[in-house]
Amino acid sequence: MSNLFSKIYPPSITINHQKLQQNSSTIRCCSNSNNDEHFSTEHNGWILNSFPEKNLVQHQHGIIKPPRPKRIILVRHGESEGNVDESVYTRVADPKVGLTEEGVIEAEGCGRKMREMIEKNGGDDWKVYFYVSPYKRGIETLRNLAKSFERSRIAGVREEPRLREQDFGNFQDREQMKIEKAVRARYGRFFYRFPNGESAADVYDRITGFRETLRSDIDIGRFEPPGQQSPNMNLVIVSHGLTLRVFLMRWYKWTVEQFEGLHNMTNGGMIVMERGYGGRYCLSMHHTKEELQKFGMTDEMLIDQEWQKIAKPGELNYDCLITGPSYFTHFDDEDKIFEL
Repeated sequence: MSNLFSKIYPPSITINHQKLQQNSSTIRCCSNSNNDEHFSTEHNGWILNSFPEKNLVQHQHGIIKPPRPKRIILVRHGESEGNVDESVYTRVADPKVGLTEEGVIEAEGCGRKMREMIEKNGGDDWKVYFYVSPYKRGIETLRNLAKSFERSRIAGVREEPRLREQDFGNFQDREQMKIEKAVRARYGRFFYRFPNGESAADVYDRITGFRETLRSDIDIGRFEPPGQQSPNMNLVIVSHGLTLRVFLMRWYKWTVEQFEGLHNMTNGGMIVMERGYGGRYCLSMHHTKEELQKFGMTDEMLIDQEWQKIAKPGELNYDCLITGPSYFTHFDDEDKIFEL
C-alpha cells in the first residue's frame, strides 16, 4: 500500500492545501472554463490534481451547486450459483460465488431495460456512474449489464465494500444454516445476528456510512468535471437483495416493522429512485402503486412517496405517518375528548 501511495504522491512532491511545491518536477497552473485556478503536476507520467471536483463553480451571484443526478437505480445481482444450490456456500467463500448462465442473461437483460428507460426520458447528454459490491456475482452483474453502454456513456465506476452481502459467517454448514434461518424467523429478520456474521441491523450501520458518502458525492457533483455536470446523470448501485432493502429503509427512514414486510427483489431486477418535481428522490416517479405494493410497501409508505414526489431536499414531512403520530397511543383519547 505504501508503494501505491508513493507512486500517486511521490516524495519529491509536497502537497499543500493551497499549492503544490516541487523539488524536481515541473508545476503548471491550470485554469478551467470559469478561469478558476488549481494546481497540477506531472511526475513520471502521473498527473496530480488538487481535487478540482471539490471546487464548486463560482458565479457572480454566488456558488452554483451541481445538479443532482436524475436517478439512483438499485440493481440486485443476477442469479448466482448459491441461489441455485445453497451447498455451494459450504465449499466456496461467499465473495467468490459467481453468476450462473441464467444470471448472465438476467444481467444483460437488466442493462438493456436500463438503457431503454434512460433513453426514453434521459436527455442527449445522459451518462451512468456505477457503485458496485466487490463480491464476484456483483462484479459479473456489472460487467454484463454494462454491455448495453458504450465507453462514452459510462462516467465511472467505484467498487464499494460497504455494498457487500450480509455476512452469514464464512463457510456455511448447510444443515446448521437451516436451523439459524428458522431461529431468525422467530427472533426477527432485522435484529437476528448469524454466528460469526451480521444482522440486518449491522448492515444498516455500514449502509448509513455509504449513504453519507453518496450524499457527499451528489452534493459536490463528483461524477463529472466541475462546470460540466449534467442533470441527466444516472447513478447505478449493483448490490445484494437485503443490502438494497436496507439502503431504501435508511434513505426513506422506514421502521423495522416496515422493513420486515418488504420482499426481495428478483435477480437482475431494478428499483428506480427518480428525481421528483421538487428535487428529492421518489419511488413513485417510476414505479406504479401496484409494483410498490408487490414489493411490500404499506399504504403509509406509499403516501409518504407522494410527498417525496413534490418535496424539496432538506424539507421535512411533519405529517408523515411513518415517523409521527403512529408512535403514540394517547392521541385517540384526546381526539375523543375534543369531539365531546
